[in-house]
Order: sequence, then C-alpha cells, then structure tokens
Amino acid sequence: MEIDEFTRANAPAEGGDGFQLENKRLLDVPVDGTVMVRAGSMIGYTGEMTFTGKSSAEGGLTGFVKEAVSSEGTPIMEAEGQGHLYVADRGKKVQVLELGDGEAISVNGSDVLAFESTVDYEITTIGGISEAAAGGLTNVHLGGPGQVAITTHGDPLVLSPPVVTDPDATVAWSTDLSPSVGTNKAIEIGQTSGESIQMEFTGSEGFVVIQPYEEAQQV
Repeated sequence: MEIDEFTRANAPAEGGDGFQLENKRLLDVPVDGTVMVRAGSMIGYTGEMTFTGKSSAEGGLTGFVKEAVSSEGTPIMEAEGQGHLYVADRGKKVQVLELGDGEAISVNGSDVLAFESTVDYEITTIGGISEAAAGGLTNVHLGGPGQVAITTHGDPLVLSPPVVTDPDATVAWSTDLSPSVGTNKAIEIGQTSGESIQMEFTGSEGFVVIQPYEEAQQV
C-alpha cells in the first residue's frame, strides 16, 4: 500500500456531532467544554486539552468506581478544552449509546469508557457477590440526557429477562431491573469455577448485556 493511500484510508472521519466511532475499537470524542473518560484511555488528541484525574467514590463529578475486591479506584479523567479526543481501552469494542432525558442504564465499572458531562452518574455496589467474583462488583448508574460509550470484549449479546448470567461476563442492564445474586450449589460442588456465583434478572421487561469474555480479577 502506498503511503498516501495508507494515510487516506486511516484518516479520522470528518464532520458529525457527538461521539464518533473511528473504528470498532477507537472512539473520537469532540470536546468543546468538558467530557468524562476512563483514566488511561487517551491515545491522542488535537487542539487544546487538559486532564484532571478523578478517583474518589462520592459520585457526581467528583468520583467514580471503588473496587470492592482490590480497594483500588477505577478512576476517570475530566477532559477540558476544545478539539478531538481519541480514546480506547485494551482493544475492546466500543458501543455508543444515546440516553434520552429520563433514560438510564447500569454499567459494570470496568466497561465505562466515556460519557458526556450532561450525564448524571451514581455508584452502586452489587451486594452478595463474594471476592471470588472478578467482575460485576460495582456498577455505575448513568442517567441521560447524553451520550455514553461502553466497551465489550468481542460482540455483545443483549438478552431479555428472565435470565441468569455470570457476573464476570455481565456488562450492563436496564435500570428497571434489579439483579439478585446467588450461588449455584450444583456447580460449586467439587469445582472452583467462577460460574458458582450467578446474577439472576427477573421480570418481563428490560434487557441485559453480556460479553463472550470473563473479566479477570484485578488484585
């Protein structure tokens, strides 16, 4: 491939408003003011930009997720300025969601990549999951209006309740659902599989997002 052809084929897309996928694993965030992104996700930017780390667990624009197992924060950055901010997370696929006024989604703290400053968020802890479970320990309630970018290892699968999922593979769910956590004794006997810890979503409405991957425990 000629250099000119290579640069043209891989140049950023022009035009458009809001979050834009440059490819399946890279997000272009036009910034004119402030936006919240996962700490460490910045891979480049144009224009003028400053970054402020956020790592407390109070919620609002002052904090983010506090990991129950490792006691380490999963911080975000507040990016401020004007330009284009390019973010990605470990080669995971990026999904952009548009939340309307009054719409909300609960997302695993490991899977939040970015959200607009108009989006409110609140930290919730999923009770009943033991330290054996790597993922799903803390979730972020994101409320619109505004755009939200989440990440998945591979293509997500969206299921309707009732459904039972592995916490390590559970990415997000609609906030009209309230999962319960239990232990499958049949799986637990004679095994150490993480599938012994399960999340159960009941009801007739809403959705649950899972991924074909189990998040590894971070110690």
